Amino acid sequence: MSYLIEFETKRLRLRQWLPGDREPFAALNADPTVMAFFPCLLDRAASDAMADRCESLIAERGWGFWAVAMKPAGQFIGFVGLHIPAAELPFSPCVEIGWRLACSYWGKGLATEAATETLRIGFKCLNLSEIVSFTAVHNSRSRALMQRIGMHEAPILFDHPAVPVGNPLRQHCLYRLSHEQWHRR
Repeated sequence: MSYLIEFETKRLRLRQWLPGDREPFAALNADPTVMAFFPCLLDRAASDAMADRCESLIAERGWGFWAVAMKPAGQFIGFVGLHIPAAELPFSPCVEIGWRLACSYWGKGLATEAATETLRIGFKCLNLSEIVSFTAVHNSRSRALMQRIGMHEAPILFDHPAVPVGNPLRQHCLYRLSHEQWHRR
């Protein structure tokens, strides 16, 4: 990748990760409310490793799960972005849109704002043909966000291979948005 994609919305800056993001990211990943639809909380080492992977993939590709900071102060609130899942999923290969914000920033339209602009980057700048998103079937907050940004529920449920057998979060649903559908919005 010859350039690093970073961008702003009305209230947010989506950017490469910084060393100062690690501590608030670890707090977010240790919050049971934020992590309610993930198999486990992340300790500091696992959280730092995830941030390192996000930073590395952005450096490599120019895009990924960007760190999200509030404007103008710049405080880190989580991540939103695009990612190529490592897990072998029934609809692989694909590019997913994903997000994780500290719960004190929920309910303010920030995830919708960042995700909407992320879709624009994916379709206009990266020329992706489709973007998907998936979550545990009971994660109504993420499913509502997927619908708000124009994604369509696909008629597929699948067991996520990274979630242990027997875990109630294993069954996932899939949402999709094609470039053509996005363009017609």
